[in-house]
Amino acid sequence: MTTSQDKLPLLVTEQEGLLRLRPSAQLRELQAQAPVCRVRTPAGDEAWLVTRYAEVKQLLMDERIGRSHLDPATAPRYVDSPLMDMLLIPDHEAARDAHKQARAWLAPNFTARRVLNLRPRVEQVAASTLDAFVESGAPADLHGGFSFPFALLVLCELIGVPLDERDRLLEPMQQMGEVDNRDGAEDGMGALFDYAAELAAHKREFPGEDVISRMVQNGATDEQVGAIAANLLFAGLESIASHIDLGVALLTTHPEQRDVALANLPAAVEEVLRAAKAGGSALPRYASEDIEIGGVTIRDGDLVLIDFTLANFDTQAFDDPSRFDVTRSPNAHLTFAHGIWHCVGAPLARVQLQVAFETLFTRLPSLRLAVPVEELQMRGGGLSDGLGGLPVTW
Repeated sequence: MTTSQDKLPLLVTEQEGLLRLRPSAQLRELQAQAPVCRVRTPAGDEAWLVTRYAEVKQLLMDERIGRSHLDPATAPRYVDSPLMDMLLIPDHEAARDAHKQARAWLAPNFTARRVLNLRPRVEQVAASTLDAFVESGAPADLHGGFSFPFALLVLCELIGVPLDERDRLLEPMQQMGEVDNRDGAEDGMGALFDYAAELAAHKREFPGEDVISRMVQNGATDEQVGAIAANLLFAGLESIASHIDLGVALLTTHPEQRDVALANLPAAVEEVLRAAKAGGSALPRYASEDIEIGGVTIRDGDLVLIDFTLANFDTQAFDDPSRFDVTRSPNAHLTFAHGIWHCVGAPLARVQLQVAFETLFTRLPSLRLAVPVEELQMRGGGLSDGLGGLPVTW
């Protein structure tokens, strides 16, 4: 017997396979059909996929969309990942309050002045990481030799993770992204939470100039620190490393753009952020009330997938969005979301990307891919897909 759900288009996550730097044909077809489409998720549940810039931006400003669901046990899932499950709170008001509190604790760590003061240290980390990478010789894997360790070192210093303990983060973070191993992912999530909470307890006695220290000084419990720091580590690390990789792939395969980019790195970074498909770009959220949008009614409790990649490639919002153009202006992409969901770490992320590209292409002016771009492979990682590796030479 055929059900209504069987007739819905299955949303393909493309977790593995050849590199794609623009939305798939399936997603482009859905975007052409409607701004909000009913789909079936990889987990087998029904959801609303928001495909166009205007509607994505509208929902990101709507407090009726959030992380809560009145019955988490039966809530529809996107990829059935523990990282998503832990966001479900059976109380809409409590979820909104928790979100606002987390932002209040984190935002002071990413002010313009603080990020400006951090930049010299970010430059030092980039230089020393590149020294070690170059010493290993060419060809080499940029992801494993530079992008990931650079992002990890900066994030560890920011959050307050001792450098000699950073290896304690890696295994649980890898486990958290495993959508095909739920038990292992839950173990990883628990281990990462426990370690962050352990750090919080330590910072109460020995505070420093870091995120965890400031959070505990402002009243956060060990458990709250554990949840927020774990999310910050998981999301921030993978996103920065992936955008460095994909930015290098874009800049080296568009050599006419590279010199232009180096002359105006802030603008170039914005285009990399818009054009590079780095990670699972659909943000899963739930409606806490009925919402009329895009000609449909999203019902209370429905799963809503807000797709940033599609929004960034919407022809109604960007001129010729499939063209990679480091001089693009304006460039109001939604990679860092918007409104109440705007990434508080965006200022530091921009600095990290600027420093990474400047360091790489200034020190290694002949940096280029060691394989044809068509051979680059995406790795599976659930919510944080990226390149499986980036072979480069110089």
